[in-house]
Amino acid sequence: MADTTFLHWPFFEDRHRALAADLDRWAADNLAAVDHSDTDAACRDLVRRLGQDGWLLQSAPDPEATEARLDVRALCLIRETLGRHDALADFAFAMQGLGAGPISLFGTPEQRRRWLSLTRSGQAIAAFALTEPKSGSDVATMEMAAVRDGDSYVLTGEKTWISNGGIADVYVVFARTGAAADGAKGLSAFIVPADTPGLTVAERLETISPHPLARLAFTECRIPASALLGAEGQGFKIAMATLDVFRSTVGAAALGFARRALDESLSRASQRHLFGNPLADLQLVQGMLADMALAVDAAALLIYRAAWTKDSGAPRVTREAAMAKLYATEAAQEVIDKAVQIHGGDGVRSGHPVEKLYREIRALRIYEGASEVQKVVIARQALMG
Repeated sequence: MADTTFLHWPFFEDRHRALAADLDRWAADNLAAVDHSDTDAACRDLVRRLGQDGWLLQSAPDPEATEARLDVRALCLIRETLGRHDALADFAFAMQGLGAGPISLFGTPEQRRRWLSLTRSGQAIAAFALTEPKSGSDVATMEMAAVRDGDSYVLTGEKTWISNGGIADVYVVFARTGAAADGAKGLSAFIVPADTPGLTVAERLETISPHPLARLAFTECRIPASALLGAEGQGFKIAMATLDVFRSTVGAAALGFARRALDESLSRASQRHLFGNPLADLQLVQGMLADMALAVDAAALLIYRAAWTKDSGAPRVTREAAMAKLYATEAAQEVIDKAVQIHGGDGVRSGHPVEKLYREIRALRIYEGASEVQKVVIARQALMG
């Protein structure tokens, strides 16, 4: 059973402890029933289950609430718990939050009412479309254009590596409304329903751990001017503010993976015998388990510090979120690698829990800002004092 003593740290309130316990029970009772043989169908099923049982209410504030804020500690606890049980369930929850995040943070009352009631209930799947074939971490070099034409905008270009691409009902799309020389200042954000003429799924992308990912093409895709999020030129601000909230939750998902790997390793070391004694009696194995437990706690401290800081009213947590995301994902990779080693041959057997974790963790060190980018962010924040 996973360690829950961290829930008594001063970062949390009683409602957070109750949330974690309730979700843990729900996940144990519900996630085993999800058929993973068809990834798209599994994600739709997971979004539906998460929505109908109320867990997606945490992915965005109530659209009718005028001053509601995202509870980042709750987001992190949910991602950690789901990640420990089922990585695809974590993906389904996280992408719903990331896709709806810009609408919840910057949408007009009408935009919030139209979309958040659907995404929070699991009736509509959301996606966040930022990355382009030539623009990943360097968002300022984005090429996709949004040209004003009367009471419409016309979108032309491509997006790639879009999570929920191909199954989403609505995309938050970032495009250039200013000149290329304007860099990040020339970007804007738009709400684009998936059935908008001119928007097509150009390619489905396969990865080492199956998720719904796609390259999207926008060919003279006309949307109403009312689809603009915020004002023209605020796209970079909207993207960074959204990632600022959700970046620490990526670390939380990695923490969930690492906790599962540690749990599996503790069980293996206790039950597996070598040379007549349990693996756990070997000092080398004890050293590995100690390193794993240390990494898990250190990651949790950084993650929940970032989440608590944001929930306490900090306008930005760029430094804290970058540290949490960087350390937790890199540490989880090492923890899971040790888990594979402790499991021996079983650790690389297709379908084994630690083998699946080994494939799942790798992408988290890349998406929403690669580890190398997080180091640049941290260094710049430190230099700024």
